[in-house]
Amino acid sequence: MTLLTQTALFLGAALFIVPLCHRFGLATVLGYLITGIIIGPNLLNLAGNAETVLHFAEFGVVMLLFLIGLELEPSRLWVLRRSIFVLGGLQVLVTGSLFTGAGLLCGFSTTTSAIAGFGLAMSSTAFVMQLLAEKKQLATRHGREAFAILLFQDIAVIPMLAVLPLLSGESTQNYNLTYFAKVVGLFALLIIGSRIVIRPAFRLIAASKANELLTAAALFIIIGIAVVMEKLGLSMALGAFVTGVLLADSPYRHELEANIQPFKGLLLGLFFMAVGMSTDMNRLINEPLLIVGGALALMLIKFIILVLIGKLVGNPWQVSIRLGVTLAQGGEFAFVLFSTASSFHLLPSELSDRLILVVTLSMALTPLTFWLLEKKIEPLWEKKEKRDYDEIGAEDHYNPVVIAGFGRFGQIIARVLRMHKIRFTALEGDARQVDFVRRFGNNIYYGNPSHIEMLRAAHLDKAKVFILAIDDVDDSIRTAVQVRHYFPNLPILARARDRRHAYMLMDLGVKVIAREMFPSSLEIAEKALIEAGLSPERAAQGVATFRQYDEKLMVRQQAFYQDEASLMASTQQAMAELEDLFESDERAANKQRGLDEAEGDLS
Repeated sequence: MTLLTQTALFLGAALFIVPLCHRFGLATVLGYLITGIIIGPNLLNLAGNAETVLHFAEFGVVMLLFLIGLELEPSRLWVLRRSIFVLGGLQVLVTGSLFTGAGLLCGFSTTTSAIAGFGLAMSSTAFVMQLLAEKKQLATRHGREAFAILLFQDIAVIPMLAVLPLLSGESTQNYNLTYFAKVVGLFALLIIGSRIVIRPAFRLIAASKANELLTAAALFIIIGIAVVMEKLGLSMALGAFVTGVLLADSPYRHELEANIQPFKGLLLGLFFMAVGMSTDMNRLINEPLLIVGGALALMLIKFIILVLIGKLVGNPWQVSIRLGVTLAQGGEFAFVLFSTASSFHLLPSELSDRLILVVTLSMALTPLTFWLLEKKIEPLWEKKEKRDYDEIGAEDHYNPVVIAGFGRFGQIIARVLRMHKIRFTALEGDARQVDFVRRFGNNIYYGNPSHIEMLRAAHLDKAKVFILAIDDVDDSIRTAVQVRHYFPNLPILARARDRRHAYMLMDLGVKVIAREMFPSSLEIAEKALIEAGLSPERAAQGVATFRQYDEKLMVRQQAFYQDEASLMASTQQAMAELEDLFESDERAANKQRGLDEAEGDLS
C-alpha cells in the first residue's frame, strides 16, 4: 500500500467514524480509537503496519507538548513547581511501588515487577490533555494539577528509559559524565538559542511576508529538537515542551500556535488511530477476564491513589475525584517502556503484550469514565439541599429599590446605590450566590423573585422602582409577568440578554430596557471610529445616530419579531435606510466643510 493510499484511507475513515461517534456523545479521542480498531489488523486489516504508523504519529504528542509549553511562561512554570514535584512525585512513587509489590507477589522478578509497575504508573498525556482541552477544563484546579502530574511523569520517563540498557547489560549508549555533560549542554543551548537565534530568525522570516516560511520554521524547530533528543536517548516530548516554554514570551508565540495547531490535531488523531490498530483483539477475546479485569483494576487503583493524594494536599473531595478520574488510565509512554524492555529481554513478550493491551483498554475507557463523572456523579454534587426561602428582616422593610438577580449586573447597580446611601432589597434564586455575596457583608435574600409571596415580602407595594437583573431569560420573563400583574404601577428597569429578550419584555409593557452588549459595543465602536481617523465629534454623532435609529427600529420590529420572514425583510430595509441616513449626513458634512473653506478664503 502506497503512502498516499494509506493517508487517504486514514483521513476518510476518520472523517466518517469520528463525527458518528461524536453524534452519539462519545469523545473525539474514543472515535479515533474505534477508527483504528476497525481499519486495523483485528477487523478489516486495511491500514498496514500499526507500529510504523504509531512511531510516525508520536510527533503528534511532541507537537502537543510544544503547544502546551507555549502557554506556560517560565514564571508560571516556577509557580507550578510544588504541584509538579509534590503531586507528580507522590503519584509516580506510590503508584509505581504498589504495582511493583503486586508483581513481586505474583512471582515475577524484581526487575520485571519494577518495569511493569512504574510503566503502569504513567498516564496518557495525549488523551488527558486532549480531553481537558475539549471540555475546557485545562484552567480548572484539577486540570492544572493533572498537567503538573503529567509533566513530572514525562520527566520521570527519561531515567526509566536510560536505566533499561544498564539493567540488560546491552547498553548502546555510554551513560558517563560525557553523556550527561551533553545533556546539560543541550538544554543550555536551548535556553541560549531561543533568545539569540530563534527569535531573530523569526523576525527576519516575518519581515519577508512569506507565511509558509513561518510554518516551515515552526516545524523545523520541533522536528529538529525531537531528532536531537532522540539521538541522546531523551524524551522528544520533553524537549519540545522545554522549547515551547522558552518561546512562551516570544512575540511570535501566537503565530507558532496557529501554524502548528493543524498538524498537531491530525497527528494526534493518527496517534490514537494507531493505538487502536495495535490493540490485540484476539487476545482480548481469548482472555477477556484477565485483560478487562486488569484494565479495571489499573484504573480503580490509580483512581484511589490519586484521590488520596489530592486530599493529602488539601483538595476538596470533588476536585480529588475529578483528578482521579482524569489520570486513572495508563499512558502512551508505557508502550515505549514495555516495548523497549521487551527488546532488552527484561520483560517477557507475552507479559508485555498483555500490559500494552491493558493500558490501551484503560485509555479507551477514559472517555467513558469522564462521561460517567459528568452525567451521573457531578449532578449529585450540584443538587441543591432543600432550603427554605429567607425571611426578609424588618430592617429591610419598605426600601425604595428592589433588585431581582444579584449577579454581576445587579451587583454593579447595588454598589452605585450604596454609594448614594439609597437602601435596597436584593433577591437571588441561587443559594450558593447568596452565601458567597453575604461573605462580603451584603444584605441579600435567598428566594425566587417570580413567586408572588417573595415579592410581597419585599414590599413591592411600597417600592419606588423594581430592577429586573435576572440572567436567565425564562425566569426574567416570569418575574416580569408577576410584577406587572400584581404591581402594575411600579416602574420596571430591566436587563435584556439579547434583542429577543428585549422584545419579550416590551410585550409585557416594560419601558426601560438595557441590552447587555449594546452600550459597551457602541462605546468601542466610537473609539474605533476615532482611531480610524474621524474626529471625536463626528464619531460621537455617528454613534448617536445609530443608537437613535436602532432604538426606533426595536419599537417598529416588536410587532412582528416572532415572524422570521418579516423580521429579515425589515432588517434588510433598515440597513438600506441607515446607509441612506449616513450618506445624507456625509453630504451635509461635506457641504458644511465647503462653506467653511470658502469663508476662510474670503477672510
